[in-house]
Amino acid sequence: MCIDLFVHSASQLLTMPGGPQRSSALGTLGLIEDGAVAIHAGKIIATGTTTSLRGRFEPRHEIDATGKVVLPGFVDPHTHAVWAGDRVDEFEMRIAGATYLEIMRAGGGIMATVRQTRAASVQQLVDQTRARLQRMLAHGTTTVEVKTGYGLDTAAELRQWAALARLQTEGPWDIVPTFLGAHAVPTEYAGRDDAYVDVVVNEMLPAVREQGVAMPGPVFCDVFCDDGAFTVAQARRVLEQARTLGFGVKIHADEFAHVGATALAVALGAVSADHVVRTSAEDISALGQSKTIAVSLPCTPFGLGQNDYTPARALLAANGLLALATDCNPGTAWCESMPFVVALACRYLHLTPAQAVAAATINAAYAAGVGDRVGSVEVGKQADVLVLDIPDYRHVGYRFGTNVVRTVVKAGRIVVETGQGGVL
Repeated sequence: MCIDLFVHSASQLLTMPGGPQRSSALGTLGLIEDGAVAIHAGKIIATGTTTSLRGRFEPRHEIDATGKVVLPGFVDPHTHAVWAGDRVDEFEMRIAGATYLEIMRAGGGIMATVRQTRAASVQQLVDQTRARLQRMLAHGTTTVEVKTGYGLDTAAELRQWAALARLQTEGPWDIVPTFLGAHAVPTEYAGRDDAYVDVVVNEMLPAVREQGVAMPGPVFCDVFCDDGAFTVAQARRVLEQARTLGFGVKIHADEFAHVGATALAVALGAVSADHVVRTSAEDISALGQSKTIAVSLPCTPFGLGQNDYTPARALLAANGLLALATDCNPGTAWCESMPFVVALACRYLHLTPAQAVAAATINAAYAAGVGDRVGSVEVGKQADVLVLDIPDYRHVGYRFGTNVVRTVVKAGRIVVETGQGGVL
């Protein structure tokens, strides 16, 4: 059979078979030594050893992965990657001792980015966000969830939404869009939180739904439910209206305080509860009995210089589902590298390299609502495949501060080849 692409002779091929990995199953790699992948028409049509597949196919193109690791493209299921400007001044303030909430209450934080994003055109948002997506792709992220939430009025939120639609059309990445109008209460609604929630529920959500966006997978709504943000009651209003309009739901939960956001996520059947740092033992147990995935964002406490991370071992012991993401944003975690997230997870969440890689691929794909299409190297799935210039997958967590991604294949097409000058 003639095929488009044959990746062969990998020292290790990680297939990540069988769907989302819960509890002690996290880290099931489906490892094949001397592994090979046959790709045709953008799909994976066979996996196995190089010897077993070599005689079955006549490839138009080959990738020799001798001495290298082949695995699924990373999926980043929580980012705020569409914004304008930066907040480098706040980074300096935090070093001097100011807390995130102190900066936010002083008019900085999210609102500083809101002012810059409101002033940006759709084209400016596209140009700035494209550069971030290109760096993500170069570090192996082939599918990325991106939230709005730096507009906080209907027109500006729709401009962010339009920018995501343009970027998806450009590719080669896949974008999972999430509406986050309930990210913060804008300055013009200070002291009138419920009035702003009314706008989100009655104006923004219907406008975003009407505008639509041509994406390959689901569309989500998220709420920042925490101390200094939105209450559980307010979050429930937004997310219930979102479900009525056909959005999937996610929630920022327990980043700074335990206010009941994780319990709300479970009650609503949310795809994910994200951050999950101050989560109670009771809510961890509830997660373990649900299909809601806890998405850990270790770059955020790292970026804030804090010591409290998602209690990953407790979540797994409670039979929970765990995924990893960058939280890429301008205030606390300007990170575009999922391999760096894996390295942090090994050190601060105490995950094994196998668990961290699985949480950044197959489980991350399900946390983004696209696990049926990507996140593993299995027959029938989209051919999103990485070749890493390392001899053993454990180097992904072992090393940090350098990019080990050599080749990125997206939907069967080579889109990054470091030996040929980077992103194609």
